[in-house]
Amino acid sequence: MMASYRGLTHLLALFVFALSLIIGENLVGARQILEAALPEVPELPKPELPHLPDIPSLPKPELPSLPKVELPPLPELPKPELPTIPKPELPEVPELPHLPTFPKPTVPFVPKDMSVGATSP
Repeated sequence: MMASYRGLTHLLALFVFALSLIIGENLVGARQILEAALPEVPELPKPELPHLPDIPSLPKPELPSLPKVELPPLPELPKPELPTIPKPELPEVPELPHLPTFPKPTVPFVPKDMSVGATSP
């Protein structure tokens, strides 16, 4: 059983060692990229746009006015009468049984100068 763990331990150590080598190469490459000077990019001339011809403005179309329509007055409808509903009688609620009053329990008095260790078994 111990022999199988020994092989895994060696494999894990080899993996950590290889990973540390890969990380170290990336740091060197990143430093070389930071220190390298970028090439000068030539500035391109701005293109000139041809002059667009003037478009004549069109007159706004006028809409004809609509004739006003008079609506006939609404007829008055009689208000509906709601039927009266008799109020139902509620049943009487029975009284709850009388519970006797019990005396309140009293808490025993514990003096303040009594140590906690003496009360525990």
